[in-house]
Amino acid sequence: MEAAPFGSSTATRPFSSASSSSLLFLRRNKSHKNYLQFKSPKSVSVRASSAGNSVVTLLDYGAGNVRSVRNAIRHLGFDIKDVQTPEDILNADRLIFPGVGAFALAMDVLNKTGMAEALCTYIDNDRPFLGICLGLQLLFESSEENGPVNGLGLIPGVVGRFDSSNGFRVPHIGWNALQIVKDSEILDDIGNRHVYFVHSYRAMPSDDNKEWVSSVCNYGDNFIASVRRGNVHAVQFHPEKSGDTGLSILRRFLYPKSSFTKPVEVKASKLAKRVIACLDVRANDTGDLVVTKGDQYDVREHTKENEVRNLGKPVELAGQYYKDGADEVSFLNITGFRDFPLGDLPMLQVLRYTSENVFVPLTVGGGIRDFTDANGRHYSSLEVASEYFRSGADKISIGSDAVYAAEEYLKTGVKTGKSSLEQISRVYGNQAVVVSIDPRRVYCNSPNDVEFKAVRLSKPGPNGEEYAWYQCTVNGGREGRPIGAYELAKAVEELGAGEIMLNCIDCDGQGKGFDIDLIKLVSDAVSIPVIASSGAGAAEHFSEVFMKTNASAALAAGIFHRKEVPIQSVKEHLLKEGIEVRT
Repeated sequence: MEAAPFGSSTATRPFSSASSSSLLFLRRNKSHKNYLQFKSPKSVSVRASSAGNSVVTLLDYGAGNVRSVRNAIRHLGFDIKDVQTPEDILNADRLIFPGVGAFALAMDVLNKTGMAEALCTYIDNDRPFLGICLGLQLLFESSEENGPVNGLGLIPGVVGRFDSSNGFRVPHIGWNALQIVKDSEILDDIGNRHVYFVHSYRAMPSDDNKEWVSSVCNYGDNFIASVRRGNVHAVQFHPEKSGDTGLSILRRFLYPKSSFTKPVEVKASKLAKRVIACLDVRANDTGDLVVTKGDQYDVREHTKENEVRNLGKPVELAGQYYKDGADEVSFLNITGFRDFPLGDLPMLQVLRYTSENVFVPLTVGGGIRDFTDANGRHYSSLEVASEYFRSGADKISIGSDAVYAAEEYLKTGVKTGKSSLEQISRVYGNQAVVVSIDPRRVYCNSPNDVEFKAVRLSKPGPNGEEYAWYQCTVNGGREGRPIGAYELAKAVEELGAGEIMLNCIDCDGQGKGFDIDLIKLVSDAVSIPVIASSGAGAAEHFSEVFMKTNASAALAAGIFHRKEVPIQSVKEHLLKEGIEVRT
């Protein structure tokens, strides 16, 4: 099915179904394992599909980025049939369910449309099935996410949240290693490579579900990374975002009897540090979208013409960085959609075209907030974000709007649920929401001189100051706000952010290294992943930030655009320093 048309009052559009009043209930079988039985006013029967072997049936319930799965399927030579009715599931030759978003919302849609019954029947008949991420979690008995909420009950077990009390950051975001525990078929030769995870909840292996478990992944504890029984497969990670390794997994599912070339030997053992390529995108003076790079946020050339610095075309550069080994690509639209975010169709097209050939995570930021157009039509930040997800974004980045929300929250102590941060994380999960923090140093002689958290500097300030606090800014660094980066980071974590992109205006474009003092301050204060940004000028700067702080990823722009330091050189350096990265 197509995603909800823009302007819909909800984040999803229900499937059309004659059995929308299906009643769902649980019962116990003789082995005391929960499973689902359904009553439906309309009976359906399994029959052979006439769609042909080149068609994949896709169950897209309308939330999150499914475009990348579509692009990966088409990239591998298959056409797509969208599920519109339960019968479409039952008649599928092969079915892929790329579940994204929240467990309860997905189950609500599946139950109301009769899709849950059809899914259970299809899987019980051992038909070719691949569930992805939430598409795996929904197979279990229940989830603690906003729950407990009943799942499909096909696999024993409860989906619970990662425990962050042991020092592991939640969400679990990044490239981690698999441990194959039994013949997995689609994961042949993959156990020694990294695949991409992004989730806050997971199912745990047990004696009751061990017949299903085909691989586990370690993040604090071993959790279920994939399951297999007969023709039924499901994975917690995202193959469509796992580069060539992920495409290989999809290929093995779609062509189960074919032989494939064994991938190059690598030794993945744990969660890798990520190297992210960032593309600052804006319209130049002639209206074309270009990749630019600032010097302390100034993106104009210091020439008589004073033109916007042009370092290339967004889609082409993103494609090149994917080939070069970037673990993620981040688009920051620094034009900011000052008038109306959805009026900037070229940026949406950049996402759509990029996602056709770039199979690693894509983040987009700039102007994610409530808007009212010239006709008086109001668009919520959730509607704006939904359009970006449907265009190919995996995560959205919120900047200024998150600062205002945090200020209000710290002042009142009340979560209104109305901020863009809260709305989007509630529907799509906090793993889909990045908060971009843009601070600058304010020097002081003592931490007692200011009301915000100050840090002792590794190098003194211009007048010998030993301390500084980091004042957050909005509107592209043009306006300072009465809130520090430390205070903002802790507030947005409570409001639903799943990741922080930590910039530093003082270091931007300087090439002298990341602000270690700032990154250590914030990464020690929160339990969500932190991306170090601003200031990279050499491969050694990446190893320094990973060795001296708890940053989960490091981002660069100008040194990659100008080909001063290739991404592969950064990774080779990190490996030599004993820092695990995806290769």
